[in-house]
Amino acid sequence: MSQEIDIMKEEHIDEIGDNHIGDVTRTPLREDAFELSDQEKIDKIQGNVLEIMQTLGLDLTDDSLRGTPKRVAKAFVNELFGGLNPKNKPKLSTFENNYKYNEMLVEKNIVVYSTCEHHLLPIIGRAHVAYISKGTVVGLSKMNRIVDHFSKRPQVQERLTRQIVKALQEALGTKDVACIIDAKHLCVNSRGVKDIDSSTVTAEFGGAFKNVDKQKEFRDYIKLETKF
Repeated sequence: MSQEIDIMKEEHIDEIGDNHIGDVTRTPLREDAFELSDQEKIDKIQGNVLEIMQTLGLDLTDDSLRGTPKRVAKAFVNELFGGLNPKNKPKLSTFENNYKYNEMLVEKNIVVYSTCEHHLLPIIGRAHVAYISKGTVVGLSKMNRIVDHFSKRPQVQERLTRQIVKALQEALGTKDVACIIDAKHLCVNSRGVKDIDSSTVTAEFGGAFKNVDKQKEFRDYIKLETKF
């Protein structure tokens, strides 16, 4: 009976496929997610990767493959999924808007390197973030860092877009924050339909950015060509 239930669960997951719900900002984590230290996680993942590679029939005595399980484990914990750990979240120090700049501020073309949570394949693209000050401002590099932090998780692009906006809204004390992400998903580009040209665009508009004129202004800024 339990085997039949497991099969039903697998069929349900396959049926859902990419028809996920992207309207929540919370990354799904268990309550015990941080009971193991980073090193304990690396040690455990290393053994799991080794088992996967052995199952695939790879010769782990080969010089090129011998260190792969450890390299993958360290990359998972310290780099690719380092954004899961709250201690790694950048501090978004804010400052008074002494220069009274009350127009839109846009940080565009922020590189996004993330990982699709359905197939653990890369998501690569660009994020464009904007806000209108309500009395405080944040350092420009902090906007890049917050994008990088939330990207370093197993993700769906809808959630990533909303997490970036929410984090900046909380730091700046304003709803007037927006984010647009345009990215390629290798789960689409390199497997399945293997459509190498398609990309995914998501947007989250808060506060004043719900106004279509503000959205157009934001998009126009994104289109500007930066010359040096």
